[in-house]
Amino acid sequence: QVRLVESGGGLVQAGGSLRLSCAASGLTFSYYTMGWFRQVPGRERDFVASLTSGGRSTRLADSVKGRFTISRDNAKNALYLQMNDLKPEDTAVYYCAKGRAGWHSFLNLNDYDYWGQGTQVTVSS
Repeated sequence: QVRLVESGGGLVQAGGSLRLSCAASGLTFSYYTMGWFRQVPGRERDFVASLTSGGRSTRLADSVKGRFTISRDNAKNALYLQMNDLKPEDTAVYYCAKGRAGWHSFLNLNDYDYWGQGTQVTVSS
C-alpha cells in the first residue's frame, strides 16, 4: 500500500523559510516522478513543483520560481520542498503526490495517482 506522509508545515512570517518533507512507503520510490501541489479552501489544487525519478529534471510553477526548490533522496524514500522568501499568498495546504507510470507532463492532478494527507503552511504578513 502506497503511503505518503508530509511534514514540516507551520506558521512563518513573510520572508521566512520552511522545508517540507514527504516520507514515502509501499512503492519503489526511485521509479517515479514526484510532485508537490497546494490548495487554498474553496479553490482548486494547484501544481507547485515536480521532480523526475532520477532527480535530473524539475518543473516549478511560475509563482514559486526563484524561491522554492524541490529535491529528493531516493535512498531515504523522501521528497523535499525548500521554500524561501515566503509570501502570504503561499498560505495553503501542501500535498505530496506520486506520479503515474509512463510519460506525463506531471503538471496536472490526473498525472498523479497517490496523495498525502497534506501539511498546512501559513505565512503571516
